[in-house]
Amino acid sequence: MRWDPLQYARYSDHRSRPFFDLVAQISAESPAAVVDVGCGSGELTITLAQRWPAATLLGLDSSPEMIARAPVGRGASFTVGAAEDLDALGVDVLISNAALQWVPQHTELLTRWAGQLNDGGWIAFQVPANFDAPSHKLMRNLADSPRWRGRLQGVLRDALAVADPDTYLDLLTANGLQADVWQTQYLHVLPGDDPVLEWVRGTGLRPVLQRLNDDEADAFSAEYAALLRHAYPGRPYGTVFPFLRTFAVAQKA
Repeated sequence: MRWDPLQYARYSDHRSRPFFDLVAQISAESPAAVVDVGCGSGELTITLAQRWPAATLLGLDSSPEMIARAPVGRGASFTVGAAEDLDALGVDVLISNAALQWVPQHTELLTRWAGQLNDGGWIAFQVPANFDAPSHKLMRNLADSPRWRGRLQGVLRDALAVADPDTYLDLLTANGLQADVWQTQYLHVLPGDDPVLEWVRGTGLRPVLQRLNDDEADAFSAEYAALLRHAYPGRPYGTVFPFLRTFAVAQKA
């Protein structure tokens, strides 16, 4: 699926906070090799070069559109590639921020990475845990309505796209890592008209919009926007968009 870097970056301040909350819990002092899986357009990746200036830093993303906008000559190299194809052999710190939810069976991938990671190395990832929130439920319900079912059947994911925190904790510890797993709910205060719609245009709504032609996409968006305005009413200071995320940081013994 194509990504729109400009649409995704529309709420970059809000989207970047979980990345820094995640990285802050990694206690690696001087890793030699650091990989950012699902790095997007790379602005967050290059902050890792400031944290670990002696490390070889690689940003990996499946979107050519994102990688085309990645910063050049800022302490990191970037490449287009699928997370499933990455080997973690020789890696000291492997980070994935809001990407593994797009990878089917990513729990098996985490198991493989845990086995390949250098001794003493770190895995740190964060995934959305809001697939049962109104933003996603309303999208799925609308896609399954009589008007849209024929065009959109099977396009959207449900809560099974990610595991629950206990599952991640059991998986990581079973593979020889000492793990810390937690959840944080962010209350994003978004400005403007239909801000929740604009947020999901950059992420979860993309499969729908790419399946439909322009007129259909506009019609679906209009119906969906009306539902979102009811679920997330505006307040005097903006629209509050609660967003639950699951974090895991683990070190290999």
